[in-house]
Amino acid sequence: MGGGVCGAIFYAAGQRELQAACDRLAPIRVGEAAITPGFALPARYVIHAVGPVYHSLIRRRCRRLLAGAYESALKLAAENACESVAFPLLSSGIYGYPKEEALLVARQSIEAFLKGHEMQVYLAVFDPDSFQVSKALLGRVESYIDGHYVKAHTDMRRRSIQQEAADLEQTASFAFPMMASAAPALSELLEELDEPFSQSLLRLIDQKGKTDVEVYKRANLDRKLFSKIRTGKGYTPKKPTILALAVALELSLPETDALLKKAGYALSHSSRFDVIVEYFIVNGNYDIFQINEVLFAYDQPLLGA
Repeated sequence: MGGGVCGAIFYAAGQRELQAACDRLAPIRVGEAAITPGFALPARYVIHAVGPVYHSLIRRRCRRLLAGAYESALKLAAENACESVAFPLLSSGIYGYPKEEALLVARQSIEAFLKGHEMQVYLAVFDPDSFQVSKALLGRVESYIDGHYVKAHTDMRRRSIQQEAADLEQTASFAFPMMASAAPALSELLEELDEPFSQSLLRLIDQKGKTDVEVYKRANLDRKLFSKIRTGKGYTPKKPTILALAVALELSLPETDALLKKAGYALSHSSRFDVIVEYFIVNGNYDIFQINEVLFAYDQPLLGA
């Protein structure tokens, strides 16, 4: 039993039972993992992964050992038919691993594993202040937000005032209502409906030369949700899910706008979330996990699952 997250897990599972199970498997080396029952936890197993104590003089070795800890734990999860597994940010507490580097190693290790496996993998981080996203990247995103989000709000307020003035002027100018032209019949409008969202998605997957598996994994979606979206049957995914798919398909901004429109959505410069995602699309950065790190830093919803 250790401190921090480890100590919390032992306390919740039952210290005596979990320690006895660990004693039967000890010792294991740094970069390895072992599995025990979860005991009183609402989880079937606890996987004990040993990350390295960080030292800058052996940075490459630390990186290799930290990646090995994730890989060993994920392998055990797969061998024991786990449908999901949740990690803290290994070695980033009292072991002193710089949080930005620890996050990068975690993300790359999990991504590599998921290319060949079906599993929900969660990375549990306490809050946006628990780690530092690249300051250079955050600076570029902040600059983009300043140039779009803030300006949009100013422009919207100005247009709103101008529209109110125009409405008042129009009300004063016309004493009698204008005759409206005949509206098209409902049946005519229904005949002109656009291609359904699911069909548009399948067409785009083919056009981009990607597979279904590649798309839903790059979109950070699970197979069941993607299957539900793919089959259509009246289901329309939420906006963050559609944007995740747009990122996975590496769509341009006009293509993203068109896909959103199929589901009745649009990107808005009055939404910080939208502006951040737009920044990455405009700059051709389709790494959904890096996008999510920035969204998390701004306390915004994440893309995908």
